Amino acid sequence: MPNPAPSPAVPPADQAKVVKSEAEWRSCLTPEQFRIARERGTERAFTGPYWDEKRPGLYSCVACGTPLFRSEAKYESGTGWPSFFSPVSPEAVVTHEDTSHGMRRIEVRCANCDSHLGHVFPDGPAPTGLRFCMNGTALSLSPDDGDARGA
Repeated sequence: MPNPAPSPAVPPADQAKVVKSEAEWRSCLTPEQFRIARERGTERAFTGPYWDEKRPGLYSCVACGTPLFRSEAKYESGTGWPSFFSPVSPEAVVTHEDTSHGMRRIEVRCANCDSHLGHVFPDGPAPTGLRFCMNGTALSLSPDDGDARGA
């Protein structure tokens, strides 16, 4: 089973890294989005958007719109958060060691704007063996069927 390891913070090749002041982030995010994405918060299990979402589509960063995960990689982990076995590309996310709350975990951030998304664990399904356990509040869904309810 793979062991998720921290990765360097490199934005996708076709994008410049998004840098905004705290005031700029606050102006474009809801208070809950700001708390999670910019202050490394966590939504309570089974309360955020998308933990039980079944529509096919693309999950993007709520802060900058960078594509992060496809619904085809989403699975029911039983944790109460949207879980994926892989991002849309290895360059979409970066990881960092997180030793907060007396635990040692691997934090997942958007490679384009450095927003906190969640954590990755080595207990996921095939083919990767990884569980990208994301905060739904840090994501935005663009359904494939054109249904904008999740966007």
